[in-house]
Amino acid sequence: MKHRLLIFALAFLFCGSSFAQQKLTLTLQEAQAYALEHNRTLKNAALDVRKAEASRWQTITSLMPQMSASIDYANMMGFKLTMMGYNIAMPAYGTLGVTTSITVSSAQIIGIQIGTIAKKMSDISLKKTEQQITNQVKTIYYSTLVMEKTVKLLEKNLENMNKLLEHTEQSVKVGVAGQTDADQIAVQVASMKATVSSTKRSMEMLYNALRLQLGIDVNTGIALAQTIEDLMNVDKAMTLLTENFNLDNNYNYQLLKESAALSKKQVNMKQWAYAPSVSTFHQYSAKKYFSDEETFDMTPPNMVGLSMSVPIFSSGSRYKALQQAQIDYKKQLNTLADTEEALVIQHKQLLYNLTSAFESYETQQKNIEVSQRVFDNISRKYEQGIASSLDVTTTGTSLISAQASYVQALMELVTAQINLEELLNTNSKN
Repeated sequence: MKHRLLIFALAFLFCGSSFAQQKLTLTLQEAQAYALEHNRTLKNAALDVRKAEASRWQTITSLMPQMSASIDYANMMGFKLTMMGYNIAMPAYGTLGVTTSITVSSAQIIGIQIGTIAKKMSDISLKKTEQQITNQVKTIYYSTLVMEKTVKLLEKNLENMNKLLEHTEQSVKVGVAGQTDADQIAVQVASMKATVSSTKRSMEMLYNALRLQLGIDVNTGIALAQTIEDLMNVDKAMTLLTENFNLDNNYNYQLLKESAALSKKQVNMKQWAYAPSVSTFHQYSAKKYFSDEETFDMTPPNMVGLSMSVPIFSSGSRYKALQQAQIDYKKQLNTLADTEEALVIQHKQLLYNLTSAFESYETQQKNIEVSQRVFDNISRKYEQGIASSLDVTTTGTSLISAQASYVQALMELVTAQINLEELLNTNSKN
């Protein structure tokens, strides 16, 4: 029995360990596809589409026949009706009634059109959410890769500085260098270690942000299957500068156009409030007396009817409601016109941002190469006793600054590319 318990405990621990060590290895496209399937915000957007479709059909069914049935039972406790000297029995009875009706009004017809527009807006919102999720995943994926590259650069710097520190300490022991030189480099090494640790913590925050977008547990490991060099395609990013900007491709603009159409339908609904509504019905009734006594039944088994309701006077409430809808529609048209101009201006600004980011990226790429060569050269001279420890720390600081500027320029280029893609709606996931 003890052996069985031990085996069970080991199996449980093994399974728990396997679960805790669950890890996803994802390329950028795989991460985006995973997010589109599991992201909770996107799931809510999809539910909104289904909700809008249900609401539309609810309005459509109001134009279809409506049927209701009723069953009644009445007992007059032996009462008899006296009429013209005759006593007419009023026995207990039961009634079955079935009523079918159809009502048609302009509000229902316009309501169906409004429901169709609302459904279309939900579809656009879903596509917009998909676009935002994929772009957020792309931004975080790139940011994480850039952060990993930063860590590698810092660790390489730290390795070089440790070598210089060891060399300096050996030089101090043999009396070739002063303790001050070793102290200066030791301070820089300590500072660089702190920077590496801080950068790693920032990288873990990015992984948590990616987990949130992917809709996975916080304990699930993530490994990025691509490097920043694999994904960076500067030539492809620059082709965005030559693409034409079609307003109708932009999801925000599509939503505003549909919103304007919705306001127009609201005006139509208020206009048709002056129109009559028509309803018709058929009623079937069957009465069953629970007695053999003679009586009479004045309930017709079938009855049809037609009615028309015509609005005549509402003390101006319908007119004021129409005015309000017309004003809202005009405001919506003004907003749409402003948005058209704003999007055109935004397109020009994003073109400028991408161009500037590309120029900065090229400059910082050359700067980091030069700074690395200068640091390596000074380090060799320091080891040969030609350069001072101050020269080493100065060039080391310059190298770190160049690396930081390069990383920032890289992220600015990525961000500018993603923003322009979103505006143009290129649907690019690469």
